[in-house]
Amino acid sequence: MSTRLNSTEPTKEKQTLRDARINLRGTYEEFEFIRRAAESSKKSLTEFVLESAAVAAERVLADRSNFVLDSKAWKAFHVALDRPAVLKPRLQALLGESDPFIG
Repeated sequence: MSTRLNSTEPTKEKQTLRDARINLRGTYEEFEFIRRAAESSKKSLTEFVLESAAVAAERVLADRSNFVLDSKAWKAFHVALDRPAVLKPRLQALLGESDPFIG
């Protein structure tokens, strides 16, 4: 038997106003697969999809902003950064050409 909380009753979880909408389209099979995973995780479909997307977003962004190097690799990285730029005439010529995709 489920009970419904009145709007004046406090809840255990912190309430966050969700005022943005994400619309997704997929196949019925994809929907059912995700729904089953959410159900087995004891989460609502919204919670499951948002948490999964947030984890994936963190991974993607971390790969672009955080670099973990040991001491030897860190020193080699600094040496490479401090090295003066080398003029590459073929690269300079290529970058001087017009973009073939724009015209």
